[in-house]
Amino acid sequence: MFRVISLLLNIMIRKVIRLLFFVFVPSALIWSCDKEVIYEDPSVRLVFSADTILFDTIFTSTGSATKHFKVFNPYDRSLRISEIYLAGGTGSPYRVNVDGIPGKVFNDIVLRAGDSLFVFVETTIDPLDTDNPMIVEDSLVFITSGNLQRVNLVSWGQDVNIIMGETFTTRTLQAGKPYLVYDFMKVVAGHVLTLEPGVRIHFHHGARMNVAGTIKAEGTYEQPVVFEGARTETINRNIPGQWEGIWLMPGSKNNRFINARIRNAVTGILADTLAGSDNAMLYLADTRIENMTYTGLFSRASQIYSYNTVISNCGYHGIRLSQGGDYTFYHCTVANYWRFSIRNTPSVFIDNYQADVAGNSQIKPLSVIFGNSIIHGSTNNEVEFTAYQDAGSDAVFSHCLISIQNPVYRTYPWLFENCIRDAGPGFVDKLESNFRLDEGSRAIKSGDPEIGMMHPLDFEGRSRVTGKAPDMGAFESSIEEL
Repeated sequence: MFRVISLLLNIMIRKVIRLLFFVFVPSALIWSCDKEVIYEDPSVRLVFSADTILFDTIFTSTGSATKHFKVFNPYDRSLRISEIYLAGGTGSPYRVNVDGIPGKVFNDIVLRAGDSLFVFVETTIDPLDTDNPMIVEDSLVFITSGNLQRVNLVSWGQDVNIIMGETFTTRTLQAGKPYLVYDFMKVVAGHVLTLEPGVRIHFHHGARMNVAGTIKAEGTYEQPVVFEGARTETINRNIPGQWEGIWLMPGSKNNRFINARIRNAVTGILADTLAGSDNAMLYLADTRIENMTYTGLFSRASQIYSYNTVISNCGYHGIRLSQGGDYTFYHCTVANYWRFSIRNTPSVFIDNYQADVAGNSQIKPLSVIFGNSIIHGSTNNEVEFTAYQDAGSDAVFSHCLISIQNPVYRTYPWLFENCIRDAGPGFVDKLESNFRLDEGSRAIKSGDPEIGMMHPLDFEGRSRVTGKAPDMGAFESSIEEL
């Protein structure tokens, strides 16, 4: 009897549960649908995180970086975006992705109360055969409750001359359209590539310049010769490692970089071994080398003469002088405030040996002069010697401001003549790469007048011989002597 009663109760409970489900669940669904009311007042307006999406200079046919903005529903009820479309239609150079869905037109998107969605935009601009930059405009249109709103899309486009794995005999490149290098460009041995003021050479990711002959990149302060990566948007403007760099190959000679800007590579210039030449392999003046993953200026047993050169923000070394060589640096600024990772390596690294096939170190002749220069950065030891030991080797730091506290200074104090070690350089703004000297800098009027007379104009053309002594570094301050 008890079993029968229990069975009947279970049957009744299941029927009640089933009845409750069919009664209350539809009611809940209806209630839920009623709660999500679409706000359709013609006055409604979406809110955008930006009203204009601006792409900096984009090279034709190469494509841009992807940019994005957000669309917000500021109301306490859902909105229906009836249509999103590019005003330029299917012929627009822009490509759009709305919350992960690509397309040119999007319909009936419900944006819940207080919610938002992402819109991604990129573009590719067709060549127009013009030297001057062009503006390419479109807009992304949003229609909500009949209300039309726009987000402007603006790009600066630039035609380019494409170089793809090309070798150069004696030739002159003129300013006008920039040059865009894929893979590599090479100057043939015995030939000279001349780059006139204002020439801009951009390198695709992994591309490089190889110089077996001679390169003469001689710009002006107003129209420097520029070597940099292919991504020129603001977000990529100071990102290192975008291309490989410039390799001055063994046998290359008489190379000149004057008023050049070399930026955002792995190694700015690699000056490779040059044996037995009476000519300086590299003449480097009034030039900036900055934002390198590895080293700004890397030399292997080479000859370099440099003045008014600024080398900054490199992942390992600003200057690496390896396997001996002959080097002179006057009125240079080496400022290494690398911020992309931890750096424990010195800004200036010097060695005078080379390992032979048996693994033994062979001491090489070395001559290094740094005069009226600044070597500073984010570590306490920005100069280092390795295996500095041989009567045939010599290094002098004269009238320099240097960050150095390691045993090199205690072991070789005679290498540092009239140097300042206990003060910062007093740069105007090191984080913005402004390495001019601020008022109160110990480097002001602390240089050697004789060295100053050798190069009487600073990086910006300001005289450094009007006072009793020049400033250290590449920039002369405007502070008057009392």
